[in-house]
Amino acid sequence: MTRWKWRGLLSLVGLLALSLSACSIFQDNSSSIENCKETAEPRVVSTVMDLKNKKVVVGLSIDTLLEERWLKDRDLFKAAVERLGAEIEVQAANGDDAKQIAQAENMISQGVDVLVVVPHNAEVSAAIVDKAHKAGIKVMSYDRLIVNSDVDLYVSFDNEKAGELQAKAIVAKAPKGNYVLIEGADTDNNAHMFKNGQMAILKPLIEKGDIHIVFDQSTKEWKPANALANMETALRANRNQIDAVVAANDATAGGVIQALAAEHLAGIIPVSGQDAELAAAQRIVEGTQTMTVYKPIAKLAEKAAELAVRMARGENIQADRKVNNKKMDVPSILLEPIAVDKFNIDDTIIADGFHKKAEVYKNVKSENIK
Repeated sequence: MTRWKWRGLLSLVGLLALSLSACSIFQDNSSSIENCKETAEPRVVSTVMDLKNKKVVVGLSIDTLLEERWLKDRDLFKAAVERLGAEIEVQAANGDDAKQIAQAENMISQGVDVLVVVPHNAEVSAAIVDKAHKAGIKVMSYDRLIVNSDVDLYVSFDNEKAGELQAKAIVAKAPKGNYVLIEGADTDNNAHMFKNGQMAILKPLIEKGDIHIVFDQSTKEWKPANALANMETALRANRNQIDAVVAANDATAGGVIQALAAEHLAGIIPVSGQDAELAAAQRIVEGTQTMTVYKPIAKLAEKAAELAVRMARGENIQADRKVNNKKMDVPSILLEPIAVDKFNIDDTIIADGFHKKAEVYKNVKSENIK
């Protein structure tokens, strides 16, 4: 039995012993058994309440810590859980599906009270939900939705809205012409949500004949090197006749802009992004990336931590939205993303303290800083 389960069991035994001893101390004859039962009953209720308020353990199974975005999430979520008086166990798989499942199994066997999962593979991670449920542990899907599973709660941003914001910003810069779509990892359900949002904006313009999608490719593992290779292929296939690029996040945007720079097109062709990474913020003020979608992850981490601790304590969670994961409509809490460009970057990610102004503008001449 794990140290966490032993701790809970010992608390229960101790509290039950106290309730029983109350009878033996105050009731010393058989004629008082009924009175003893009446005295003991509220003490059992007290025991249940004490267990409900015991220090819980939250398990966080995270896809990777090799990206700036997820390091921030880990740190913010951990701090929020600890502020709520709970303990936290964190395991990072760094893009390895088998490792993520093994790590989740380990946390389940160690007796975490709730499991929070940032899945690497949306389909494969369904196995984690199944294993957790068999152990009586609820699962929250954090930021990325686990599909084909009975996941208990999904906490994220409105990812289709994020895709809409990307497409709107690029269409504003290039209302007509040849478009390249550099999407996210096909194994990540969020990538499909982003594209759904993008196409909600682009499809009417495609049907009208104003926009032509000349290249559309997912980016394996979300890796910038793969986005770079995809963009190089797009440029060759279209003899550099590209008018706009919708890139799914800042990592892919970085690869796209590297390919454009090699053809002296960086800053000429508009490029979207997402996650408000520091490198992307720097590219925005330098003029090579058009925009990013800022997700105030401090709010996400705080909300997810609050809900995870409540789930661990057996509380019912009220969700105002539902998102279908191919198996069920998952109760969901979705926060609003924010489009950021050079005009509002100071009032958003810098004002929020997400990045320091000196870091964002470090490659820009002082006279050009607002």
